[in-house]
Amino acid sequence: MNDSETARPPLRIALISLHGLIRGHEPELGRDADTGGQIKYVLELARELGTRDEVECVELITRQIFDDKVGPDYAQVEESLGPKAKIIRLPFGPKRYLKKEALWPYLEMFVDQCLMHFRRSGIPCVIHGHYADAGYAGSQLARLLHTPYIFTGHSLGRVKRERLLEKGSNDASALEQTYHFSARNEAEEMSLETASMVITSTSQEVQEQYEMYEHYQPDRMEVIPPGVDLTLFFPNGEDGPAPRIADQLAPFLIDADRPMILAVARPDDRKNFETLVKAYGESRKLRELANLVLIMGRRDNIRDLSAGQRRVIYNVLGLIDLYDLYGHVAYPKTHHPNDIPELYRWAAKRHGVFVNPALTEPFGLTLLEAAASGLPIVATHDGGPRDIIGNCQNGLLIDPTDTQAIEHALLRALTEPDQWSTWSQNGIDGVRQHYSWQTHVTRYLRDVQEIVSETALPTLADRRVPRRLPEFDRLIISDLDNTLDGDDEALKDFVDMLQGAGRHVGFGIATGRRLDDVLSWIEERNMPRPDVLATAVGTELYYGKDLLPDAGWKRQISAFWKPDEVRRVLDGIEGLTRQPDHEQTEFKVSYQVDCSVAPPIQRIRRILREAGLRVKVIFSLGMFLDILPIRGGSDLSLRHLAYRWGFAPEQLLVAGDSGNDEGMLKGRTLGVVVGNYGKELEKLRKLPRIYFAKGHHARGILEGVEYYNFLGHIRIPNDNVE
Repeated sequence: MNDSETARPPLRIALISLHGLIRGHEPELGRDADTGGQIKYVLELARELGTRDEVECVELITRQIFDDKVGPDYAQVEESLGPKAKIIRLPFGPKRYLKKEALWPYLEMFVDQCLMHFRRSGIPCVIHGHYADAGYAGSQLARLLHTPYIFTGHSLGRVKRERLLEKGSNDASALEQTYHFSARNEAEEMSLETASMVITSTSQEVQEQYEMYEHYQPDRMEVIPPGVDLTLFFPNGEDGPAPRIADQLAPFLIDADRPMILAVARPDDRKNFETLVKAYGESRKLRELANLVLIMGRRDNIRDLSAGQRRVIYNVLGLIDLYDLYGHVAYPKTHHPNDIPELYRWAAKRHGVFVNPALTEPFGLTLLEAAASGLPIVATHDGGPRDIIGNCQNGLLIDPTDTQAIEHALLRALTEPDQWSTWSQNGIDGVRQHYSWQTHVTRYLRDVQEIVSETALPTLADRRVPRRLPEFDRLIISDLDNTLDGDDEALKDFVDMLQGAGRHVGFGIATGRRLDDVLSWIEERNMPRPDVLATAVGTELYYGKDLLPDAGWKRQISAFWKPDEVRRVLDGIEGLTRQPDHEQTEFKVSYQVDCSVAPPIQRIRRILREAGLRVKVIFSLGMFLDILPIRGGSDLSLRHLAYRWGFAPEQLLVAGDSGNDEGMLKGRTLGVVVGNYGKELEKLRKLPRIYFAKGHHARGILEGVEYYNFLGHIRIPNDNVE
């Protein structure tokens, strides 16, 4: 063991899970489509990690919500999950609760909030993002902080889109509007590109789902099945009273003592409740042998549910009416979280069966819970159920679209008592052998410690640097071409404004140009030299009149950077012509693209990935291609600047005109889009802290400075995002 390894403190782990309702006590699982198995997973992972000696602390970071409709628990800044584990809630976007599809525009705001939190509490040793939204935010944070990154997808956008289309959702544009698949897929690609390790629950996920992505790297995939809380889910002991939920089921059923076909899932198209009800309704034998019990989340009023949830429940109710299943099907409106373990045991006591007919199932924690309670399972032949039944030998796999296959599997479980007993005991034993949280976390920490031991300490973890750049407490940063440049008279007025503002206001330029080109532009206009220069598409940072390079930024973005390999891979591709030497820099390889013959940019990205190169690909103006280090770029360089020198986002006014500036405009900084902006920025108009000026070029920047009163007591009129 070397000195760097012995000097490392115990692990500080940040788990990021942004959507849904997350609380430690009595989590409201099934309350809506976003509060399901992932919530249970991250809570139990955090708790178990917090029990380990090699872990210093675990923070489960999620969204702070102020909304009377969901209650005050989710507004709490911190909530303990144990001695070394806690929930941290950070505000971003509207105060009210939002479904996950509505969070995409606000993720950069979360990144800025999380940076401020890490600056106060310390940079974690590892960041672990859960699902695509946290995957995007976590990968941004990991790239910026030079921190190892782990990703767990839970479910994947491309897989879900494919399954919905197979089921008959033929309107691709409607699916995009509902599920934002393009944003989700891009976030998943970024997560896979950044991650040192991708944790999956099953080998099928690796082989059939992640392989659909450009940045699929099987050597970074690790199959670590999640665990189940064996203190809650265990088989029947001595006979006791009926569980509390029995009183809610009884009004639905003519004979509540019959065996139970039990399904527990939120009302979602993917969960495939309708096919299960059809299979039951079309089978006289099933109706004679057993009741069907559907635990479809929690609801007070169907009309308050999302459109998708309402559709599923109305479809189920319609099928119950069509097949005249009254007295044979129970579908209670709500339940207490503690009811579910008792319900599993009660179903097992009556020799029932648990069924999961989902169209796609990344894992299926309910299958483990049922198995640990002694209930045989019938489940879809997709994803997790394959591994669970393969390991535990406790039930049957079925085609979730085949009602006859579902019927036959359920009948076998209900009519063969010896087989039922074998499956029941196999499930109890198999879960304890293969799916405990202790086993999961032991493997998890083994891999995390190996990754951390091979990673240099984060540059920004060095607290010896001064708190702030000298002399000023706020900073105006502008793009150069078509923003600062373009109107000489307005530029002169802008310079006059800076010179009269006082020493507390700094000025910076962020541009794709080389340093020498920018300096020539400044000298030609007799401008004062900026306090900050971010050049070559944010791969170079310089401070002060003497242009002191940021050595820490240089060290940070040099990770994984192999420019010779980039040139070797791309130079021979038809339609790509390397730009002249004066356009190349240490951390930027630039090409001109002839789109009539060159491969699509997505294909170029895949070619680079297949060559083992971890890079950022930027295509601009329909003809210029820049390949940067994966940790480079204007947006990350400005966040590095703010973090290192102690600027709050509100102390940075950022101005731009085109899509290349989008990354640095979004977030909690004060954004100004000048009047001559490109139409690709129109999508930012409804976001907070982005002001669309009427004035063009530097005149628009001056307008933004006045709008935010940036030279005086800063105000933010456009901070309301409700």
